[in-house]
Amino acid sequence: MAIKAGLEFFPPVLFAALRYDVAGVVMLAYALYATDSPLPRGRAEWSEVAIGAVFLIAAYHALLFIGETDPTVTSAAAAVIVSLSPVLTTGFARLLLPSERLTALGVVGLLLGLVGVAVLSELDPSNLLAGGTVAKLLIFGAAAAFALGSVLTRRVDSEMPIETMEAWSMLLGAGLMHVASVGLGESIGSVDLTVQSVAALAYLSLAASALGFLIYFDLLARLGPIEINLVSYVAPVFAALSGWAFLSEVPTSSTVGGFALIFLGFVLLKRGAIRRELRYRLGDGAGATD
Repeated sequence: MAIKAGLEFFPPVLFAALRYDVAGVVMLAYALYATDSPLPRGRAEWSEVAIGAVFLIAAYHALLFIGETDPTVTSAAAAVIVSLSPVLTTGFARLLLPSERLTALGVVGLLLGLVGVAVLSELDPSNLLAGGTVAKLLIFGAAAAFALGSVLTRRVDSEMPIETMEAWSMLLGAGLMHVASVGLGESIGSVDLTVQSVAALAYLSLAASALGFLIYFDLLARLGPIEINLVSYVAPVFAALSGWAFLSEVPTSSTVGGFALIFLGFVLLKRGAIRRELRYRLGDGAGATD
C-alpha cells in the first residue's frame, strides 16, 4: 500500500532507488556499530552481496514498482502475486539445492501456483495486453527474482554478518536502480515532495527495508528460503485492508480466486512439512491435556 501511495509522487524505479539509498546508509551505519566486519571479504561474501543486490533488491523492486504504476493493479492484487514467492522458492530450491527434489504432486502444486497468477492477471488470450496483464506479469517477475535470490543466497551461505550483507546489497542494488532509472529517462525533477510522499518513502526505507530485511535475513539463515517466504501469505490480507482503508481499493473476485489457487499449490508443494507440523502440534496438545 505504501508503494502504491508513493508512486503518485515519484517515478517508479527512482522511487525504489531512493528507498534503498536511505535504507542502505542506515544499515551501513548500523553494521559499523554492531559488527567487527562491516566490509565484505573474499569471493563468497562478495558473491552473496551481488546476489542480494541484483535479485533481492534491484530486480525485485524495479519490477514491482513499475508494475504497481498501473492503476488497475490494486495493493491487494500486487500482494497476492508476490505471495507466489513460496511456490517459486520451493521450485528453485528443488532445482538448485542438492537436498531437494520435486515429486509429481509437487509439480502439480507449482503449476497450480502459476495458474493462480493467470487467474489473478485475468489473462485474455485474444488481447494479452489488456486489463493490467503486463503490469501483473512484471510483478510476477519480481516475485520470481526474489525467490531465486533467496535460494541462491542460501546456497552461497557465507559467514558474513547479516547487517553487512544487507547494507552492501542495498547500496549496490540502489546503484543498479539509479542506472536503470537514468536509462528509462526518469528525472529527480519530477519528484513531488509532500507529507504523503515523504511518509511513504520513510516507511518503506526504515520500517519495510532497514528493519524488515534485517529480520528477513536473520530468519532466512535460521529457517531457510521456503519457510521464511511463508510470510507472503499474510501480506495480501494486510494489503487489502490498508488499500481499502487508505486508497479506497476493493479486491476483486479474481484476486481472491488467484490467491486460493496459489495457496493450494503451496499446500501441495509443502504437504510433508505441513503434515509433520500438524502432528507435532496435535501431539503437544494431547500431551498437555494428559
